[in-house]
Amino acid sequence: MKKDRGRLDEVDSIYKLGEMPGTVGVGHTRWATHGRPAMENAHPQTDCKSRIAVVHNGIIENYLEIKKELESKGHKFVSRTDTEIVPHLVEEYLSNGMKLEDAFRKVVRRLEGAYSLVLVAAQEPDSILCARRESPLVLGVGDGEYYCASDISAFLPLTKKAVLLDEGELAYLNRDGYRIFKAANGGVVKREPITVTWDPESAKKQGFKHFMLKEIHEQPQTVKNALQTPRIYHDIIASRLVDANKVFIVGCGTAYHAGLVGSFALRKLGGIDARVVVASEFSEDGLDLVDKDTAVLAVSQSGETMDTLNAVRDAKAKGARILSVTNVLGSTLMRLSDVYIGQNSGPEIGVAGTKTFTSQVAVLLRLAQTVGRKRNIGTDQLDQQVEEGLKQTPNVIQDILNTKMETIRRTAESCEDARSICFLGRGVNVATAMEGRLKLLELSYIPAIAYPAGESKHGFISLVEEGFPVVFVAPPDETHRKMVGNIMEMKARGARVISIIQEGDTEIKELSDDSVEIPGILPSLVTPIAYAVPLQLLAYYVSVGKGYDPDYPRNLAKSVTVE
Repeated sequence: MKKDRGRLDEVDSIYKLGEMPGTVGVGHTRWATHGRPAMENAHPQTDCKSRIAVVHNGIIENYLEIKKELESKGHKFVSRTDTEIVPHLVEEYLSNGMKLEDAFRKVVRRLEGAYSLVLVAAQEPDSILCARRESPLVLGVGDGEYYCASDISAFLPLTKKAVLLDEGELAYLNRDGYRIFKAANGGVVKREPITVTWDPESAKKQGFKHFMLKEIHEQPQTVKNALQTPRIYHDIIASRLVDANKVFIVGCGTAYHAGLVGSFALRKLGGIDARVVVASEFSEDGLDLVDKDTAVLAVSQSGETMDTLNAVRDAKAKGARILSVTNVLGSTLMRLSDVYIGQNSGPEIGVAGTKTFTSQVAVLLRLAQTVGRKRNIGTDQLDQQVEEGLKQTPNVIQDILNTKMETIRRTAESCEDARSICFLGRGVNVATAMEGRLKLLELSYIPAIAYPAGESKHGFISLVEEGFPVVFVAPPDETHRKMVGNIMEMKARGARVISIIQEGDTEIKELSDDSVEIPGILPSLVTPIAYAVPLQLLAYYVSVGKGYDPDYPRNLAKSVTVE
């Protein structure tokens, strides 16, 4: 794994710390750091006379104002990053006789925006100062060693004890321990560590070439884990949904697609019309309708996605009940929620969400079942079908991984030189098509699009020419007949048809150039979980075939902690 220690070489006592990215730690008489791959907003800085280093994740909104102030006092800047104002501002306060800890707290009080900061200085080489505002930050407590990171998984191989920093808190770490205090008034906060139950081995590749491939192969187990979430949490959230006059589901990217499946299931199983909104658009597209009788269900793997947190905070300010599905214990979303369900996926290192998508869908389907049972609206037969389908799904995924990998790899080879690819689905699998498109787009950099299959006649079909790859998500449900018609339309115009179908579907298989057959018989509502797996593998193999790293695609980060 490539590590980048940034520009910290002017500060004393630097050494490497394990194999996980994103950790800053101090133990005995030394402190340590190494950079986090694909963290676009992490900027180590050392360009001031006091030999101060800062790592920053987020955005400082008032940095230009502070920069002008510092330049007027003779400070020289060598970059255009907002991060660089922090060491200079600390240096300014130190020159006025302040202690380092007091200077750092005064700096934090001046900064506006969403950020997490870590600071070290040569004058106190055995100490680390850190602070958070809206961006994640967590401490790790080892045996005479202390760490800080943006995510628990960063120091999981080193310790399973974590201390969660709340909004507007600072921490001071040295070889004797840690102290937490409020940025606003310096008040001391007493907080004991929690014990993380994740297995450190799950944060390693375990013989797989990439984390993404390992995480795809973990899905039989992670779907089982998601379905084993205690029923009481589903019962509580279902009650809140039933009691609400309005229900919104918010999420970004993969979580948004899981939310689309959840909304579809809530309508079919529970008779509830839950409106799904991209979190970044919620303040314009949904907030006006929010009141104390509204429930907002937020979906986020990390629990730190800034757009999702902003939507939740805005809704909470208007009295809405906040419900959530998240994967990270102690995340900001978890703490903002009235009730949450942990999806129990374990750490996901690859930037592209795989096992978290299928686990989120499993949790949302179980939640929709619970709502239907509470409302007693006559969906018992469908509920039973979904229950049986969920029980089968882990084995179906395992069968795909055991028998379909080579088929998918060969199909991916035929797509490597494509200028564009389209994904089409109907019903609940519009969301599956959108998720397949997202995976291919972010990992292979091939411009990809996704449509409801019936909508493809309104624009997209003009792009289709000889050899244009079109991927159809086509289980044998109530949409099957219409999907056959859509396939024939594309085939007549020269499209290369790739289909994800149920095993034994000879009608669509004969119309397809390539097909992946899903074993077993799954009800329509459950198919997004299993049918997403071949699409994940397709994206993985196209990315690898083009020479890219599927774990760390360019310009992307695992948790998007800026707006």
